[in-house]
Amino acid sequence: MYKLSEKGERIREMFDTIAPRYDLLNRLLSLGIDRRWRTFAVSQIKTSPGGKVLDIATGTGDIALEIALRTPKDVAIVGADISREMVEIGRQKVAASPHSDRITFEIAPCEALPFADQEFDATTIAFGIRNVVDRPKGLAEMHRVLKPGGRAVILEFSMPSSPLFERLYRLYFLTILPKIGGLFSKQSAYQYLPDSVLEFPSRDEFKAMMAKAGFRNIRHHDLTFGIATVYVGEK
Repeated sequence: MYKLSEKGERIREMFDTIAPRYDLLNRLLSLGIDRRWRTFAVSQIKTSPGGKVLDIATGTGDIALEIALRTPKDVAIVGADISREMVEIGRQKVAASPHSDRITFEIAPCEALPFADQEFDATTIAFGIRNVVDRPKGLAEMHRVLKPGGRAVILEFSMPSSPLFERLYRLYFLTILPKIGGLFSKQSAYQYLPDSVLEFPSRDEFKAMMAKAGFRNIRHHDLTFGIATVYVGEK
């Protein structure tokens, strides 16, 4: 069994703590735009008849449910996450949906996925790659479990390319967002969010990491003035 690092344990505990208010705050702090970002990310995957899709860092299952909504009924979806509390909420949401027969969950980190080589048509991870402590290993695992020709789709926060918009974004992200988050949940978690975004590699640096993990035909799509970016790579 994979043992999380000290940092990984802190991240897991943080998400366990904020799980009950996680969905509410996502909608509130993004003004609902996160739903459009997820829809676009899912539009980038490819599936085959009777295939499987893996959603890593699935959290409460929003991407898994979006995949189910936008793929044929014979496509199975697996969600994996290190936070048991987040996954439990995801299971409840899936059980109340029309897709309960297609979506299953596993408790697992990105760095040690409990799946066979070449098992999935596509892998997704939304707002989770920042939290993978050993990012090269996590990307290598995503590549390993993909079938040849399979596609990885990664949605992550990023810094806007416009200098003016970046200044406004930093004001909101670094000052306002943590305070709002603190009113409803654990403020330190919503301070961690902007800190982790600022520490994330540039678009070109991250695409280079994907290439080193074995991905090809790598490209990115900036969304909403570059607040979020979708990275796509193929095996």
